[in-house]
Amino acid sequence: MKKWYDEEYEFEIEVIGFLRGDKTERYCRNGEEIGDKYKCTYGCPVNTDGYGICSKTMMMMYPIMEAVRSGGDLENIGGDGKYSKTIVCPDGCVIFKLTAKKLENENFYKGKFFEQI
Repeated sequence: MKKWYDEEYEFEIEVIGFLRGDKTERYCRNGEEIGDKYKCTYGCPVNTDGYGICSKTMMMMYPIMEAVRSGGDLENIGGDGKYSKTIVCPDGCVIFKLTAKKLENENFYKGKFFEQI
């Protein structure tokens, strides 16, 4: 893989709680623990050990990340702020907080990257 584009946003996803009990054993196949953090720009979020976020959770996160990339305000969909939203995993077990950080890079479509080819 050769990443050639510096993304406009960086995302951090942190495990902030559980809906069932105080651990995820027998509930969460990914083994999430409170305080676990995942980071990404465009690709799938990974933690510091190189493990990826749950694929079912990523299905929920992707449209929210695209909303941010499109200039949206997450408060319009129940977020804690323009760039922050709490999400419960599809299994109803793990509570995640997604936070976006705007970087100083051009938007992929507005930056006319296709015209440079």
